[in-house]
Amino acid sequence: MPETRIANLDTVAVASEDPHHAQPWADLGLKADEYQRIREILGRRPTSSELAMYSVMWSEHCSYKSSKVHLKQFSEIPQETPAGKMLAGIGENAGVIDIGQGYAVTFKVESHNHPSYVEPHQGAATGIGGIVRDILAMGARPVAVMDPLRFGPLDAPDTHRVLPGIVAGVGGYGNCLGLPNIGGEAVFDETYLGNPLVNALCVGVLRHEDLHLAKASGVGNQVILYGARTGGDGIGGVSVLASETFDADGPAKRPSVQVGDPFMEKLLIECTLEIFAAGLVAGIQDLGGAGLSCATSELASAGDGGMHVELDRVPLRDSTLAPEEILMSESQERMMAVVEPDDVAAFLAICAKWDVEAVVVGEVTDTGRLQIDWHGERVVDVPPRSVAHDGPTYHRPFARPDWQDALQADSAEALPRPTTGDELRATLLRLVASPNLCDKSWITDQYDRYVRGNTVLAQPSDSGMVRVDEETNLGVAVSTDCNGRFAKLDPYAGAQLALAESYRNVATGGATPLAISDCLNFGSPEDPDVMWQFAEACRGLKDGCLELGIPVTGGNVSLYNQTGETAILPTPVVAVLGVIDDVTRRTPSAWSAAGEQVFVLGESREELSGSEWAHVVHGHLGGRPPVVDLAAEKVLAELLREGVGLLTSAHDLSDGGLGQALVEAALRHGVGATVTVPGDAFLGLFAESAGRVLVTVAPGDEDRLADLAARHGVALTGLGVTGGDALVVDGQFEAPLAELREAWTATLPAALG
Repeated sequence: MPETRIANLDTVAVASEDPHHAQPWADLGLKADEYQRIREILGRRPTSSELAMYSVMWSEHCSYKSSKVHLKQFSEIPQETPAGKMLAGIGENAGVIDIGQGYAVTFKVESHNHPSYVEPHQGAATGIGGIVRDILAMGARPVAVMDPLRFGPLDAPDTHRVLPGIVAGVGGYGNCLGLPNIGGEAVFDETYLGNPLVNALCVGVLRHEDLHLAKASGVGNQVILYGARTGGDGIGGVSVLASETFDADGPAKRPSVQVGDPFMEKLLIECTLEIFAAGLVAGIQDLGGAGLSCATSELASAGDGGMHVELDRVPLRDSTLAPEEILMSESQERMMAVVEPDDVAAFLAICAKWDVEAVVVGEVTDTGRLQIDWHGERVVDVPPRSVAHDGPTYHRPFARPDWQDALQADSAEALPRPTTGDELRATLLRLVASPNLCDKSWITDQYDRYVRGNTVLAQPSDSGMVRVDEETNLGVAVSTDCNGRFAKLDPYAGAQLALAESYRNVATGGATPLAISDCLNFGSPEDPDVMWQFAEACRGLKDGCLELGIPVTGGNVSLYNQTGETAILPTPVVAVLGVIDDVTRRTPSAWSAAGEQVFVLGESREELSGSEWAHVVHGHLGGRPPVVDLAAEKVLAELLREGVGLLTSAHDLSDGGLGQALVEAALRHGVGATVTVPGDAFLGLFAESAGRVLVTVAPGDEDRLADLAARHGVALTGLGVTGGDALVVDGQFEAPLAELREAWTATLPAALG
C-alpha cells in the first residue's frame, strides 16, 4: 500500500472531524435523501469505504428498494404444501425444498442482463458462475443449469454482436464446470434490442442434514475468505450497472463487468463440498453482487450482529486497489465462511489440498457493529443491518397506463386469416421457420446437456429432468417460461400464463410441481406504467401460486431494462421445479412409433391476440391474452401424472399452437402423422389457448385415456394417428417432414453462420 494512500486514508476518525468533506454520492448512484439518511444512521458523514458499501448495497439490484413493497405479498403463500415442504426460502441465497427420501433440492433463477450487453461473453459466463455459487452456499452440489435468454430481432446487427458471445459465455462456463444445461429459452423481440435478458438458473441437490445458511454466529468464530483473489474487475458490477438504464449510444461500461474463471470455480465447488462434509462451517456466503460489502454485512446482520475484518489481509490481484475499491469489487469465484477457531486449521488444509487460496480476514464479535480496518486504521464502523437489510423502501407511484385500454381493444381476432389449405400450409412453414419457433440447436449444441450422466430430459423436451438418486431413480424436473407479449397485454394474466406453462411443462414429463423461483425483468421503476406492470405481475404470481398450492422459494428482480425511453416487454420469467419418483417412467415429449393415436387434452378457443401468428405474419400486438384457468391446469397436471405409463408422449401447446406442437413432435423422431383438425382449421392449428397438451397412446389404449380424461373432467379431442413421412392435415394440406425440417432448422444457422 503506497504511503500516500495511507496518509490520505479516509478513516472513521477523519470523517468525524471533517463533516463537510465533499463526497461523490451521486456518482455512486445514491440520491440526496439516501445520502442524508446514511449520515443520520452514522451520526456523521460516511468514510469513503462506508459510502462505497452503502452505495452498492442500497442499489436497486441489491436492496430491491422499488420492488420489495410488492414482493412481500409472496410471504402470504404457505411454505408447506401437500406437495412438498420448504426448508429454506425467500431471504436465503436460494430456496430449498424437500423432495423425499431424505433429499432436498435448491434452485434459483437470477439475471445478468446489463453486464451481458456490455460484455456478452463475460457477462453471461459470470451470470452462470454467480448462480452456481448461490446454490453451493446452501450446502448443495450443483447438478444442472438453464438459461432463459431474450434478444432483439434476429436480423439486427447488435443481436449478432451479443448473441454469439452470450451463448459462448453460458456454454463455456457451464461446460467447464461439468454441469449439464438442461433447458431454457431463446426469444426474439425488438424491445430487447439494446437490452438483452440473460437469466441463469441452477439446481442443486443435498441431504437434509447438509443444509447451510448465511449467518455469522458465535463470538470468536473466524471469518475466512477463500477462492480467487480480488481484482479491479467488476467494481460496482451488477450492483450499480443493473440499477440504471442504458442510453442509446451502446456499451461503454466494460470495467464494471466481472471476469470469470470457471476452472477456479470448479476447484471452489469441490473444496467447499469437502469442507461441508467435514462439518467445518458455521455459516457461509458466496461473494456475488456487491462483493465483500454484501458478504460481510449480510453474514453479520443475519448472525449475532457483530464482525471485525482486517481488510488488508484480503488477497489482491492488484496491489493498488484502495479499500473502497476492494469492498466494491465483484471479482468472481470467492466465498466467505464462518469457522470455529478449532476448525480453522482443518479448513485451511482442505483449501490447500484443492489449491484454493484461503485467508482468515476477521472474526465474529458481540459489538453489534461491522468494523473494518485497513492497515490498523478503522475505515468502516456501521450497524450491519443498516447496510444489508434496512435500505431505502420506495413506494413508487404506479397506475394503469392510459394506452392499456386501446391496446387491449386492438384484438388480433380481426386480422386477415388464411382460408385455403395452401394458405394454411404456407402459414405453418412460415411460423416454424420464425426466430421464436425455429430449431434452437445452433444455441443448445454449444452446451453439454448430458455431462455427469444423470440428464434424463433436456432441450427440446418440454422440461429438463435430472436423476437425483441412482439407486431409486428419484429425480427432479425444471422448466422456465414467459411470454412477454401476453404480459404486455395484461401483466396479471401474463404472469399467471408464464406460471401455468412452466407448471404444465413439468407435469407433461410426469413430475409433480413443487415450487417456483422467479426472475422479474421490467423497465424503469421510475415510470408509473412500468411499476403498474410489475405490481400486477407480482399480484398475478401470488394469486396463481395460492391457487396451485405451490410456494415462491425466492428469485430475482431486474429493473431498468430499457434503452432510452424504450422499455422491454414485461418479462416475468417463472421457473417451476417438480419431483418424479422414478425417472425411468417419465413421459417423453414426442411420439416415436407409427400407429399411435393422437389426442389433445384441454379446450381450444379463438385466442389469437399476442400469438406468434399475429406477431410473425402481421407484426401485431393487441387484444387480450388467452384465458388462464389455474384450476383446470392443476387438474390437467394431475391427469398427466396419473397417465404415466399410459401416455406414450405428452407435449404442451403454447407458442405457435397445435401446428407447432405437431411439427416438433413429428420431427423429433422422424415419424409423421395424419390428423383431422375439428372446426375452423386455422384456429385449431394456430390459436394459443392455455391448458392444452398434445398426447399419444398406443393402439387399443384409447378407452383408457377417455376414462382418465372423463374422471378428471378434462376435455379430450381425437385428432388422428402417427405414421408416414409427412404431416397431413386431412382435407387441408400435406407437408413432408423433410420440408418441415428444412424450414425449422435453417433459420439460426442462416442468420448466425
